[in-house]
Amino acid sequence: MNAPLQNDTFLRACLRQPTDYTPVWLMRQAGRYLPEYRDTRAKAGSFMGLATNRDYATEVTLQPLERYQLDAAILFSDILTVPDAMGLGLSFAIGEGPKFAQVVRDEAAVAALAVPDMDKLRYVFDAVSSIRKALNGRVPLIGFSGSPWTLACYMVEGGGSDDYRQVKSLMYARPDLMHRILQVNADAVAQYLNAQIEAGAQAVMLFDSWGGVLADGMFQRFSLEYSRRVLAQVKTEHEGQRIPRILFTKGGALWLDEIADAGADVVGLDWTANLGRARAQVGGRVALQGNLDPNVLFAPPDAIREQVRSVLDSFGNPQRADGGWDGHVFNLGHGISQHTPPEHVTALVDEVHAHSRRLRQGA
Repeated sequence: MNAPLQNDTFLRACLRQPTDYTPVWLMRQAGRYLPEYRDTRAKAGSFMGLATNRDYATEVTLQPLERYQLDAAILFSDILTVPDAMGLGLSFAIGEGPKFAQVVRDEAAVAALAVPDMDKLRYVFDAVSSIRKALNGRVPLIGFSGSPWTLACYMVEGGGSDDYRQVKSLMYARPDLMHRILQVNADAVAQYLNAQIEAGAQAVMLFDSWGGVLADGMFQRFSLEYSRRVLAQVKTEHEGQRIPRILFTKGGALWLDEIADAGADVVGLDWTANLGRARAQVGGRVALQGNLDPNVLFAPPDAIREQVRSVLDSFGNPQRADGGWDGHVFNLGHGISQHTPPEHVTALVDEVHAHSRRLRQGA
């Protein structure tokens, strides 16, 4: 049995229930900006050595919680575990980012794709169970995956990309092949997230990191449609507890209405969105997550606190005039930079808690 939750503020905000303050966690909160993370990674020998070792993954997931009063932990893993389990041969070269040994660009490669045996991802589920136990009810644990479109970008490009030339060429020239890749990805991601929930994840997040590179019309057909396919299959409840689902599309504010209708409980926004307008636009359909520019963390602490207040003021008091609640989870508009001074994060987290309490008191 897992320990009862001592702090469920994050889950309550996701489900648009009353909270005493605005909860905060940070995308990539366990990472290279922390010296203790760099020490553990050195012990593990490589990024994948870290991600595939249950004890190391548990250790680094908990590191930011020792430093900061964060309201959620997020599984330490990588978004590319699913295509790796499909046999594409994932590797990480220092300073170069992820690379796949095999790319998926022609009919034969697409035809060979299949939803992987989830046993190949057992190391992830073992890490989830281990982290959940180590948290001992301190805060909830978030599981995650890359979205079908974002995974497809890496699979077709063979790694990261500046112009998405290969994946967009395939999409425009052979939409049939692209749809087949995305169908396999969507069904694999849904199984993967459900297995994380069964292992102990209390919320799950879909990272559509590259959805915003698509043209209007293409985004709906090739990204959002498949995020919707995932969300339609992912559990909403486990062991009597509601499991919130978060959908984050970087560059997606343009399509907020459509994203809000995709089936998630929470929509993540990057820093280009105006939170107050977004709140009015979604009209209580979903909670919102975001959306401080990660580069604010390079400014002095006073400037960080000012920008935090600006984000919270934009959303406003989550309690509506009619007595209902609109959920807000404070986060960055994308992952924290590896060059961030760790002490600057303290200013962010403390100000979120202090200022959001003041807002609820009408101060």
